[in-house]
Amino acid sequence: MITTPRASGLLLHPTSLPGRWGIGDLGDSAYQFLDFLQETGQQLWQVMPLGPTGYGDSPYQCFSAFAGNPMLISLDRLHAAGLLTDADFASAPHFPDEHVDYGAVIPFKQDMLRRTFDRIMSNASPSQRQAFNTFRAANAAWLDDYALFAALKAAHGGAGWVSWEAEIARHEPDAVQRWSRELSTEVQFHAYTQYVFFLQWGALRRSANERGIRIIGDIPIFVAYDSADVWANRAIFELDAQGNPTVVAGVPPDYFSETGQRWGNPLYRWPMLEQRGFDWWISRFRASLHLVDIIRLDHFRGFAAYWEVPAAEETAMNGRWVTAPGGRLFDMVKRELGDLPIIAEDLGVITPDVEELRDRFGLPGMKVLQFAFGSNDPQDPYLPHTYPPRCVVYTGTHDNDTTLGWWLNLADWERSRVQTYLARDGHDICWDMIRTAFASVAATAIVPLQDVLGLGSEARMNTPGLAAGNWSWRFRPEQIDGQARERLRITTEIYGRAPVKPKRA
Repeated sequence: MITTPRASGLLLHPTSLPGRWGIGDLGDSAYQFLDFLQETGQQLWQVMPLGPTGYGDSPYQCFSAFAGNPMLISLDRLHAAGLLTDADFASAPHFPDEHVDYGAVIPFKQDMLRRTFDRIMSNASPSQRQAFNTFRAANAAWLDDYALFAALKAAHGGAGWVSWEAEIARHEPDAVQRWSRELSTEVQFHAYTQYVFFLQWGALRRSANERGIRIIGDIPIFVAYDSADVWANRAIFELDAQGNPTVVAGVPPDYFSETGQRWGNPLYRWPMLEQRGFDWWISRFRASLHLVDIIRLDHFRGFAAYWEVPAAEETAMNGRWVTAPGGRLFDMVKRELGDLPIIAEDLGVITPDVEELRDRFGLPGMKVLQFAFGSNDPQDPYLPHTYPPRCVVYTGTHDNDTTLGWWLNLADWERSRVQTYLARDGHDICWDMIRTAFASVAATAIVPLQDVLGLGSEARMNTPGLAAGNWSWRFRPEQIDGQARERLRITTEIYGRAPVKPKRA
């Protein structure tokens, strides 16, 4: 449970940070963002999953639930360490400032990371080699499979694991050993990129904590089908003998889609996991707490019951609810790891069993202001006067339009309801909503940076159901001007969300 009485923070994925090399990273801009958070009294920085992304570049569809994204590694920090030279950057392409061009960024950064790998493997000191070997040994439970998986994907032209040779697709021990020997250099490269990522992320997180800032990170309930997790752990997923999913995850028709959302993630064999003491999930929670301070459990309702869709279905309409053993899972997590700092993403179709599971473990749920005005019900659970203190309020999430974009696309009747409730005409709607969130009784308030900057739909991070064009927004340094900085600081202080200053003796 979050223990700070009142706090606030910003939602911003590291890919959205500014920088020279096409994508936000863990270098100077990340530390400057920490400065901004500290100066304005924020105590929280919420990020999305930090894993290596696959098709569609979604952080919610990663190649591993344990690994970090090498695209977030700061090349400037490697340059400062002497692993890159000025000449290495001479042929760098021109990158746009306001969005990530993944097609250009990924090959560029991979090439640069390979250069650093070649140099450090040739010239590493005994202490550097020892540090790398210690990292590999400490993380072998997931790193060995991930590094081999990444090497195998490259060797197979990026093809999914189900199409590989049968023995290695089945993760048979003899095949794993043989391929590990044949691809040893490539395996070592992917282990190296993980080593560098965790070094840089660890330093950034320590800097955040030293400033009194905690990092909120996501655990998506499901993992990507084409991932090291599924490939190396087929027994805990609903797959047929050939490795194809028999049923997949999704949600029924809702606010975001009339046909629901067919996510396509394989579903868990919960009886098998429970028989094993939920070992894979225990490891996942433990690994996440090495990355972040607070966990946001995405799609929390799936731990009570999940929407099961036959794999042959093209939409999520023809699915069914299946009960999950969430209570027994969290009992085991608590027994193994103690009370965890978890936010339950309890949006969507919430039933009494979901609320009971959330409340049984004392987890704060989520409230989204953009959802509050779609009915005339004065007891709508998203209206601030209905909130319990134990919750986290957002103006919007990564799946919502920005507040300005949402406002401009509202129906007249809903816009009128917003104006009446807020007692504002909406000309300053972003700050109207931020002020409302911060003034609420919710213990925690989180605002996407786009709303602080007053940006429209062009800055939207994700549109659910849209296959392309997501996850690419970036801000420019000059957009965080003095006015935005001062308004955020004052709003945070007025509503008692700034850090409590020690009283003078």
